[in-house]
Formats: sequence, structure tokens, C-alpha cells
Amino acid sequence: MTKDSISGVITSSPPRAVTACVLCLGVVAISFGSIFVRLCEAPSLVIAAYRLLIATIVLVPFQISRQRDRKGGQSQGKAVYYLLAGIFLALHFATWIASLKYTSVASSVVLVTANPIFVALFSWWFLREGISRRAIIGILVAVAGGILIARADVGIGQDTLKGDALALLGAVMMAGYLLTGRVIRSVTPLTQYVFRVYAVAAGVLVLFCTLREPNWVHYSGRTFLFFCLLALVPQSIGHTSLNWALRYFPAAIVAVCTLLEPVGASLLALLIFKEVLTPEKVLGGFIILAGIYLSISDGRSMKSSV
Repeated sequence: MTKDSISGVITSSPPRAVTACVLCLGVVAISFGSIFVRLCEAPSLVIAAYRLLIATIVLVPFQISRQRDRKGGQSQGKAVYYLLAGIFLALHFATWIASLKYTSVASSVVLVTANPIFVALFSWWFLREGISRRAIIGILVAVAGGILIARADVGIGQDTLKGDALALLGAVMMAGYLLTGRVIRSVTPLTQYVFRVYAVAAGVLVLFCTLREPNWVHYSGRTFLFFCLLALVPQSIGHTSLNWALRYFPAAIVAVCTLLEPVGASLLALLIFKEVLTPEKVLGGFIILAGIYLSISDGRSMKSSV
């Protein structure tokens, strides 16, 4: 039996095998994100804008249904947090998607997955939350892995290093998104929170596209297909599945499972784009994932990342 954190109603938990399958589905769906981005023949800002815009539209019927059932007013004080979270999310997708134009799928996904490291650091710096010795060791290990990947990319060219830097900046923006969301997630229904944040992020990205990409609506049907797949598969199915699984699995289990995303994305890139990784980059990726695992498997650092 499980108590719904929003309604307070006691409900029966689904079979363990079902929840495990949903969690696996979420990880697989997210792994396709970088692949669909590569297949979109459009600038990174345009890809990011369509991903969030379509995902917001998909949520409209659910939001309308919730609004009909909702009673009472909403605190206006939450608006600033929706705005900040949406801006951070917009910047996350803008920088990470841009990184895929310069560096390999594996490097980009591994580096952007390092966001729990920045969450732990920012929680300690801005929120004065304690950080354990285990988390500190994990951060240092992840940094060592990042240096190894950067060293491997030096010989490829400056554009590759630019891609690595953009992916890392994407991780920082995701950390800001998560930390901002922590303030209101505990008192806001998931659908309402996601809809409003996605709407803000979509608005920011559409504004950027209007200013920088005057012809951002003229693309092939194939590219629009991948825009829709990005919004539906990694965004709507992937992230929704992981958030649903959090109700039945400890946050640590869900977070550790998401570390499989770089593995899935790298395998897909190998099959579709024939991207072969150097031993140095493979080793660097494993070191980063080990560092992230050390950091988020600690109780205090995990609370910071949920």
C-alpha cells in the first residue's frame, strides 16, 4: 500500500516487476534524446524550443483536467520559482543540445549527467547543506574523469573541447533547475509544476529563436518528426517514467539507474552514427560515472538532487 503524496489517498502499489519495467523504460527513452538531436537538421536553439514547446502542448489536457478539480487559490509567491526553473531548464537544453554539434554523443551525455556533482556543491555553497566526505571524494573522482576526457579531446580539435564545455555548462544549468525546483516540488502537484516550468522554458527558447533564427519554422517534415519524437520519447515518456518510479523506488535507486543513460546513448551512437570511442574516453567516462555514483549514493547528497 502506498500513500499518494498529493491527494493523501492510500493506493495499492503495482507489482515490483511492473515498477522495474517502467523505470527501465524511462532510462531507455532518455537515452534516445541525444540520437534524435543529431538527426534533427536544425540549429540547437530551434531543437530545444520545439522539444519544450511540443512537450508543453502534450501536457495541456492534463493541466485542464487538474484545473477543473482544483479548489482554492494558488500562492503568487511560487511564480518566481517557476520562472527561474524554466529559465534554467531552457539554458540546460540550449547548451547541451549545442554540445552535440561539436563533441561525441558519449562525451556530451557523460558530462551533462554530472549535474548531481554541481547540485551537491551548490547545495553546500548556497543552501548551507552539509556535504559528506564520500560526496567530496566522488566529486574529485568525477573531476579526474572529466580531465581525462578533455585530454583525449585536445588532439581532436578546439570544436570538440567547445562541445565538452557546453555539455558541462548544461550540467550546471540542470543543477540550477533541480535546486530551484526543490523549493516548490514538495508543495506542488507534479503535473502542475512540470507544465508551468516547461511553458516558461518553451517561451524563453521561442523568444531566443525569434531574435536569432528568423526562419526557425521552415524545416523539413523529417526534422519536424524528430522534434516530435524528442518531445514525446525522452521528455514525456522518459522523464515522466522516472518521476513515476520515484513513488515506489528510493531516490538513490532511480538516480543510479539514470547513470545507464550514457551507456545506452553511446551504444545507440555506435550503431547509428558509427561513433567509435577511444580507450581514454571510455576510461574517463567510467571514472566520471563512478564519481557521480559515490556522490549521489550518500544520503545527504541524494536529498540535494531530488
